[in-house]
Amino acid sequence: MDAYDVAALYEAMRRYGIPGTLVPQDPKNPEGPWRVVDHDGDGPRQDITDDVLAAVDTAARRHPHRGFVITS
Repeated sequence: MDAYDVAALYEAMRRYGIPGTLVPQDPKNPEGPWRVVDHDGDGPRQDITDDVLAAVDTAARRHPHRGFVITS
């Protein structure tokens, strides 16, 4: 995931209540790849990117979207 995708993922995480912190993989290159990490304050950061992407995908499929249903 690159810097362009971060805003959309952050919004989805916030909308669905999915925890995690988005950080650039290389702090010196914020335009490069980003990861989602979990940090409880005591230990090192854990990369949870794959888990968060799966959770966002699942939540997006479960939540209804606005729209119309037109029957014939």
